[in-house]
Amino acid sequence: MSSPKTVRWGILATGGIAKTFTKDLLVDPQTRGVTHIKHTVVAAASSSSQSRAEQFLKETGCPASAKAYGSYEDFVKDPDIDIVYIATPHSHHYQNAMLALEAGKNVLCEKAFTVNAAQARELANKAREKNLFLMEAVWTRYFPLSVYVRELVTSGRIGPVARVLVDNSIASDPEAAFSDGKHRLVNPDLAGGALLDLGIYSLTWVFQTLYHTQDEKTRQPPKVLAALKHYGPTKAADEATTMILTFPRSEEAGGEAHAVATTSLRVATMPGGLKDVPGIRIQGPQGEIQVFGPAYRPERTRLVLKDGTVEEKEWPQPGPGKGSGWYNGFGGGKNAEGEGHGMFWEADEAATAVVEGRKEGKYEGLDESVLIMEVMDEVRRQGGLRYPEHIETTKYPTHV
Repeated sequence: MSSPKTVRWGILATGGIAKTFTKDLLVDPQTRGVTHIKHTVVAAASSSSQSRAEQFLKETGCPASAKAYGSYEDFVKDPDIDIVYIATPHSHHYQNAMLALEAGKNVLCEKAFTVNAAQARELANKAREKNLFLMEAVWTRYFPLSVYVRELVTSGRIGPVARVLVDNSIASDPEAAFSDGKHRLVNPDLAGGALLDLGIYSLTWVFQTLYHTQDEKTRQPPKVLAALKHYGPTKAADEATTMILTFPRSEEAGGEAHAVATTSLRVATMPGGLKDVPGIRIQGPQGEIQVFGPAYRPERTRLVLKDGTVEEKEWPQPGPGKGSGWYNGFGGGKNAEGEGHGMFWEADEAATAVVEGRKEGKYEGLDESVLIMEVMDEVRRQGGLRYPEHIETTKYPTHV
């Protein structure tokens, strides 16, 4: 057996999602049955100060040899970085990813990929021009649970999917929780709102079950009908958005299929945090697939067939395990001891692609990422939501 290849990561930004990703990244891949690659972190950058990057490297347990940078421009010049993980707010993804691509770096960029489809197309074109790997970090697509659900769809056990219902909502009190208007969920200068931050997961489940599972040569973009409620205090972000998508298909493939994708800052998919409500239902004439837990980090599936058959599966996250003293989590939450958050699956895919010389992700290529941005563009157009020009622009560089 050949020894695993080590892929060297650079972490661009040092906020909460970067910490969660990096801690997961450094878990031994063998704990999840991965033996062909290893991950290491060779550099991290904070736009505010080098000392903040140094603190980040310590907090996440990176090797002592990892370098800290106080500027993204200096960071992307580091010759030891194989791939850059971009963890800034999505309002800044275009500028940050373009900086890394221009410097000749492979890129894994957090979701939502960009603010609009024009920016996504520019990034895809730049990556192809420079023959670099570029992938949107839609971590959920790489969970074994998601792979299983897609396999259920393509196996035909529920028949051709006729309808998908997905909600990803959080019961916050935005006026109280984000009273200064600066939080990424409501701030127009961070492309704030439910759609780009939360609704992307609703669309992820729609697309990975109703679009990605179709034949690449014949699948077609959906038609979109949307309703968008503006957030009162700013009128420049959405607090609730509902999307009805119609996917054209041949009669042989089941004919036209529908999806309803919803998101909200003010109501909850799972009131009180109870996980007995399936936020995702994938329905066909022979039954349905139900997915439990938040849309972004699902934990359980139930297959319910027309003949009364019920198959339930639990999908625990691997990690160092109990007794390890190791913890990870996100947004103030903490997972059980030794339980990873689930961000290592997308890291494994990105690293594998770099080692193999592939330029796109296996479970969501660049064209699909662009298409999903086009859908969100249309949703915002119908809802009359546009962000400031310096956030929407494709001009590079623009310092924001």
